[in-house]
Amino acid sequence: MEKKNFILVDSLNMFFRAKHVGNGKDIDMRVGMAMHIMFNSVKKAWKDFDGSHVIFCLEGRSWRKDFYTPYKANRKVTRDKRSPREMEDDELFFEAYNDFVEYLDTKSNCSVIRQPNAEADDLIATWIQQHPEDNHIIISTDSDFYQLLAPNVIQFNGTTDQIVSLEGFKSAKTGEYIIDKKTGEPKKAIDPEFVLFEKCVRGDSSDNVFSAYPGARLKGSKNKTGITEAYRDRITGGFNYNNFMLQRWVDHEEQEHRVVDDFERNRILIDLTAQPDEVKAECKARIDEAVGKEPISQVGIHFMKFCSKWNLQRMSNTPNDYAEFLNGQIR
Repeated sequence: MEKKNFILVDSLNMFFRAKHVGNGKDIDMRVGMAMHIMFNSVKKAWKDFDGSHVIFCLEGRSWRKDFYTPYKANRKVTRDKRSPREMEDDELFFEAYNDFVEYLDTKSNCSVIRQPNAEADDLIATWIQQHPEDNHIIISTDSDFYQLLAPNVIQFNGTTDQIVSLEGFKSAKTGEYIIDKKTGEPKKAIDPEFVLFEKCVRGDSSDNVFSAYPGARLKGSKNKTGITEAYRDRITGGFNYNNFMLQRWVDHEEQEHRVVDDFERNRILIDLTAQPDEVKAECKARIDEAVGKEPISQVGIHFMKFCSKWNLQRMSNTPNDYAEFLNGQIR
C-alpha cells in the first residue's frame, strides 16, 4: 500500500501565532493576515511534501486540568490583564477562527477533529500512532511536538518558514540548515527522547507545569549528577540515574519533593503518548468519525464564497492553488 503524506494542523496555535505577525495593524487586517498565513502554510506543506490529506486538530478542555490543578492556570492570569481593546480584538479573532473552522468542517474535504476533553496535541499524537506506516507533517510553532519527531514525522513552522526534522532545522524556502546565532554553526538536530526527558525535569513554564528538580544543570559536576548523565543512564537504571531521581528538595511552602515523583507527574502531563486510556480511546473515536465523513462537493465554489466573505482577494485570484488540498479526501 502506498504511503500517505498527512498534513496535521495545530489549528488554534497557528491562527493565533499568525495574529501577532500583524501587530500594529488594525484588527481586520490582522484577521486577514492570519487567514492568509493559515491557508498558505497548508498550501506550501501540501505542495512541498506531496500531501494526501489535511487534518485540522482543535482544542478541547484538557483532561490535564483535572489531573493537575495548576495546569495552564497562568493563562487566566494573563487573560485577566488584557485591556478592553485587547479583549475586543481577541473576541473578533475567535469569531473569525470559529468561522474558519466551520467552513473547513462543512465546506471542504479536510478533516476537522475536536475531542471535548483533549488538546490538539493529543489528537495529533493519536493520529500519528494510528497511522504508523504513513508520513506526517505537523504544522505548528509549538516545540512540544519535537518529542514526536521520527523518520516519518517532521514539523513545519508556517510563521518562521522552518522545517524541523531528525536531520536538524532547515529553511523551508532554501532547504539550507538554519545557523545558530550564538555558535555560528547549524542548529543541533533534535534528540526527541532527550527533549522529552529534559522537559519532564525542567517542567514547562508556558503551561504552568513546575520543575521536578529546580536548579538541575544540563551537565553535572564532581558532586552532582546532571540531566545529561541521568538521561544516558536511564535504560540501565544505574548510579547516575538513581542518584539524580532520588534527590529531594523543599519548595517555598516547606513541602518536600522527591525528583522521581514530580518527574512522573510531569511525564504524564508532557509525554504525548502518556494520555489516560479513556482519553486515547475517545481521541481514536473522534478520528474514526472524521475519516468516515461524507465527501463535500463544489469545494472550489465554497472557497470563493469564503474568500469573498473575509475579503481574501489575493487568494481568490488563484483558487486552484488552494482547492487541491481543500478537496483532498482521505483514501
